[in-house]
Amino acid sequence: MKYYILFGPPGAGKGTHAGAIAQKYNLKHISTGELLRAEIAAGTELGRQAKSLIDAGMLVPDAVVEGMIESAFDTIKGVDGFLLDGFPRNLAQAADLDKILEKRGEEVTAVVALMISDETIRKRIKGRALIEGRADDANDETISNRIRTYHAQTEPLKAYYQAAGKYYECDGDNGTIEDNRNRVLALVESIK
Repeated sequence: MKYYILFGPPGAGKGTHAGAIAQKYNLKHISTGELLRAEIAAGTELGRQAKSLIDAGMLVPDAVVEGMIESAFDTIKGVDGFLLDGFPRNLAQAADLDKILEKRGEEVTAVVALMISDETIRKRIKGRALIEGRADDANDETISNRIRTYHAQTEPLKAYYQAAGKYYECDGDNGTIEDNRNRVLALVESIK
């Protein structure tokens, strides 16, 4: 099994390109946000717990998210691997993912990073807010906070995976969506 991590700041295009990567390489795209939304929509106990935390402006605990991911690894069949999007978000989650995979006799195959500038993050998130009607994405302070959180908590994963020889990066800042998709697919092709 292959275990890819799709990495990059908010607005880098992870969600935009994940489907193409997953389809081309027969991977199951696992978005932690989508997993949570599905649990909430299904009204499961986990979903009710997650909803109460989210409604209170709190993060869902790592153990809950990791349990959902491990469950997906156990139950999803007929794929050649997984494409994780939105996980891990910090070094503790990365270490936990390593343990989850180690129990299965597996390891992270590669981290596919789409990198963009902070200026591009701001433009894309504001544009997404207009298109999708996401009021939280239209607020400048919210965007600034998301950028700070990314740099403080998520960006250290770059060094973690570089040290493991599993980090591969491509430019997501320049060109059209199709240009960026071609670059990211070529990157995955070069490391599979």
